[in-house]
Amino acid sequence: MSATIASLAEFAPLPSGEAQYSVEFMKSHGALKLAEGPGEVLVGAVPGHPENLLSRLERYHGKPVRLLQIEGSEFAAFLGRALSGEEGPGRAASEEDERILLDRLAHDAPVVNLVNSVLIDAVRLGASDIHIEALSERVRVRYRLDGVLKTQATYEASRFAAIASRIKIMANLNIMERRRPQDGRVTVSVGGQDVDMRVSIVPIARGESIVLRIFGASEASLGLDQLGFDAAQVALARSLYRVPHGLLLATGPTGSGKTTTLGAMLREISTDEIKVVSIEDPVEHLVEGVAQIQTNEQIHLGFDVILRRVLRQDPNVIMVGEMRDAQTAELAVRAALTGHLVLSTLHTNDSVSAVTRLKNMGVEPYLVASTLRGVLAQRLVRRLCPDCATERTPRPAEAAFLARHGIEAATLRESRGCPRCGGTGYRGRVAIAEIFAMDEELEGLILAGAGAGKLRSFLEGRGFASLLVDGLRKAAAGLTSLAEVEREAGL
Repeated sequence: MSATIASLAEFAPLPSGEAQYSVEFMKSHGALKLAEGPGEVLVGAVPGHPENLLSRLERYHGKPVRLLQIEGSEFAAFLGRALSGEEGPGRAASEEDERILLDRLAHDAPVVNLVNSVLIDAVRLGASDIHIEALSERVRVRYRLDGVLKTQATYEASRFAAIASRIKIMANLNIMERRRPQDGRVTVSVGGQDVDMRVSIVPIARGESIVLRIFGASEASLGLDQLGFDAAQVALARSLYRVPHGLLLATGPTGSGKTTTLGAMLREISTDEIKVVSIEDPVEHLVEGVAQIQTNEQIHLGFDVILRRVLRQDPNVIMVGEMRDAQTAELAVRAALTGHLVLSTLHTNDSVSAVTRLKNMGVEPYLVASTLRGVLAQRLVRRLCPDCATERTPRPAEAAFLARHGIEAATLRESRGCPRCGGTGYRGRVAIAEIFAMDEELEGLILAGAGAGKLRSFLEGRGFASLLVDGLRKAAAGLTSLAEVEREAGL
């Protein structure tokens, strides 16, 4: 196809009626007839048209076909007029024409059914996220299953506009906006149960990237002892959130289960005798008895602004979804200092680094030492499928590595793959974690300016088990594999 972009006005009046392709063909192939002579047919096509378009048209016409690139907006305007029955294909393109086309495409039954099947299948498979991306020659749909992305389907590139428009309509977004990011929310019904999804759309080089985060109902009622923590970790976590005031942090990267863990804590904390308020972005799971507030940056309601207002609500416990900036961190620490129990999350690689992160955010060391009650760091590793896992003897190198970390394992487990786990060898996930509680000696080290390395050495001398050690213990117990621990904790 010629790299020069042709204007439809150059070929006005365009073939119409029987002399033009059917609307269905033009919609599905991103092409229209510009002109036809005895020896050649000129066809305008938008970027991303099917690879076999030229050969298919030459077979249809029985003579040479030359493809010229045309603007998507002009093509959409022409189709909009064709769908509405208007004359004058040489008329200048307008935003309204394109909006009409996109709206009609998004409401076509095949598109509606395709998008519905993508969303419903993701929920039924237990996916946490859906990724839909416009690539150069195709549309790729991937599901994040147990933390790993897998391609589920691909479609012709020409179908992306309709798919994107359908999702934008479902999420009450602007179908004409393709230059700025957009965020929204979609609710789908699966098996009589409503499932919420957060929609994020950002422009990329070849179109847009659409990601839908699925808020799983199965996680909404889990307790601390159902998330994969061992008995000692659960007991320590419960002792930390039972203090009347102070700061309790959960750390880890995005998707490590921090919000689920804090939600489990809130369910256990919430009683008729105390006021519990949470500030979240977004509110993923409703917790009975908790006043949950969603941030909205568009109207300047960030974590820091809402936290100031919440402090006037006479709360006992405050959950701040994420400490993203110095202002929020300072307010959270001040709230913990003035008689409130504050739960929040930080993006750090381990628990000890939370101390350094707070200081880097401008929190004075004496405030960190006096308010911080404890830190829980976690990751999610895939659980071995119980239906196809078999035991084997550890290899010498594996046994030696485990022994260096004080772990003895007579056997390890590995999965062969079965229909229940889809051939991956894994089904579901389990948390690996490390947790520490503050005491006077640790406060003294923080006040003295000790770095993360010195703090970690001090804790390890008192029996502190790292993320790696906890992961290795779970691998030795047959819950996960050494490969999974390596992937998440970094052997």
